[in-house]
Amino acid sequence: MTFFEAEYDIAVVGAGHAGIESALAAARLGCSTVVFTGTLDWIGNMPCNPSIGGTAKGHLVREIDALGGEMGKAADATFLQSRMLNRGKGPAVHSLRAQIDRRDYSAYMKHALEKAENLDVKQAEIVSLDRREDGAWLLTTKLEAQYAAKAVILATGTFLQGKIFVGDVSYAGGPDGMFAANDLSASLVKLGIALRRFKTGTPARVLRSSIDFSALEQQDGEDPVTPFSFETTEQLKNTLPCHITWTSADTKRVILENLHRSPLFGGKIEGIGPRYCPSIEDKIVRFADKERHQVFIEPCGKNTEEMYLQGLSSSLPLDVQLKFLRSIPGLEKVKVMRPAYAIEYDCIDPLQLGMTLEFIDIPGLYGAGQFNGSSGYEEAAAQGLVAGVNAALKIKGEPPMILDRASSYIGTLIDDLVTKGCMDPYRMMTSRSEYRLVLRQDNADRRLTPIGRRVGLVDDGRWARFTARQEQMERERVRLHDTILPPSEALNALLVAHGTTPISTGIRLEELMRRPRLGYAALAPIDTSRPPLDPLVAEQLEVEIKYEGYIRREQGQIDEMRRLESRLLAPDTPYDTIHGLRKEAQEKLGKIRPRSIGQASRISGVSPADVSVLIVWSSQNPKGASEE
Repeated sequence: MTFFEAEYDIAVVGAGHAGIESALAAARLGCSTVVFTGTLDWIGNMPCNPSIGGTAKGHLVREIDALGGEMGKAADATFLQSRMLNRGKGPAVHSLRAQIDRRDYSAYMKHALEKAENLDVKQAEIVSLDRREDGAWLLTTKLEAQYAAKAVILATGTFLQGKIFVGDVSYAGGPDGMFAANDLSASLVKLGIALRRFKTGTPARVLRSSIDFSALEQQDGEDPVTPFSFETTEQLKNTLPCHITWTSADTKRVILENLHRSPLFGGKIEGIGPRYCPSIEDKIVRFADKERHQVFIEPCGKNTEEMYLQGLSSSLPLDVQLKFLRSIPGLEKVKVMRPAYAIEYDCIDPLQLGMTLEFIDIPGLYGAGQFNGSSGYEEAAAQGLVAGVNAALKIKGEPPMILDRASSYIGTLIDDLVTKGCMDPYRMMTSRSEYRLVLRQDNADRRLTPIGRRVGLVDDGRWARFTARQEQMERERVRLHDTILPPSEALNALLVAHGTTPISTGIRLEELMRRPRLGYAALAPIDTSRPPLDPLVAEQLEVEIKYEGYIRREQGQIDEMRRLESRLLAPDTPYDTIHGLRKEAQEKLGKIRPRSIGQASRISGVSPADVSVLIVWSSQNPKGASEE
């Protein structure tokens, strides 16, 4: 017998990385919020790699932090080892990555939810979602408790109709031995939501003492440690190393001999797997010419002996897993603590969503994370933050937070999902952004903290620290421009020592900074007037001065893009009646209902000629289009 327990502004279903950011954002914006999770003990769980960041993903974490989210702070508080990736490349692709203590991270996030004002945390499985006559949502739990909410955010991860595969064995289940959510999918289908099946997987966890580390290459963290959060000021320290090994010819042989026992190749798995994070059996088949594949052996925490084998995701039977693991140098006597598995789950086609992550045809219902067809903790957290903010802003009667492609990797991620859709689990990469020199991780606070302040996630103290850094940056920019150094023996000796041309006339400090081999560190002996600088200020200035011309060119492209983004299209635009649009364009535009002509131009099947037709039509029909 059901009973009604409470009413909220916003309900969040799921307390993984998307649900956490959704719930915190909504509560911090003053909305009464409840977040439901299958078990309180696995809030913020990392069922796959216990790491945060990586190529492009580190950008997302920095952006989440700049907007006022929690992931960056949690990563800084619980990391084991940190490294900046791609140091040998340009600053556009520098990406921070940290190995995380997975249990500490989960405990940190659980406590953050528990401490948050306006937020209740409930251990309960939501089995149905219905619309009440008054327009509010009614959520029913497995224990027949009911809750009402003005808005609902679905952040169900891989739990919806979750199914585990290990060789010939398959059963209903969620990640890490948890229960699947088997009832909610039917309720969503009744609401008119189209579901589909995706698949992901994870490697085995093995016992540290069963690894021969003498056969491995040690990979230490980077000092000094660069934090994820712009608010982290204390010096962080690496505590544990990672290690590297490679698969062998025997590994390849064992896997190929047992491919017939793989549910992936045997057709038992229906879901579509991640293109950019394939299983080891998939890699062996797809890259048949490669003799070996790299394996990273990473700690799961400081108080556990479990080690994670990055690069060895698999759904092969346990006996085959043991054989191929023991064919790898350093793992000849390895003991498996948790076997590798694949998991198949329900998710949506994100073309059903708008840029706020609200369902186009179901007002008050939002999606976030793997439920939207993406993969990765960072992608999930970014969507969760955007969904939580927009649900709260809608309830408060305020304008939505729309992040465009030129504002952030978060904007690129969401635009890709809701405009282009995805045929396999979406993963953020630097190559997905056409504006990556502007969207660097070092300047995420300059790009997004003002937006976080506008919506209400950045408090007075943080705003004061941010504005102080910006003022310091402007003063230093002026100093670098105005300071002229005369030629001298000391200066020319320094220039020659750094492999750059000596000078015969005075030169601005700004011009010296533009030289490839020079920066603040190199110029310190002769730049005696430099005031103490915040490291964030120094890093951003050095990059922006060196790449000023390229940044200016990219900014021109952004200005043109935003010109089209500012030409809005009404949700009820009658595309099927617009003369000159091709049939395919009419169908795609009618389905996706783009927010602007800019978004329309990025829809697959909409040609430049169709965009020209839309521009002309919008000029002639001001009621159907407007400018921001």
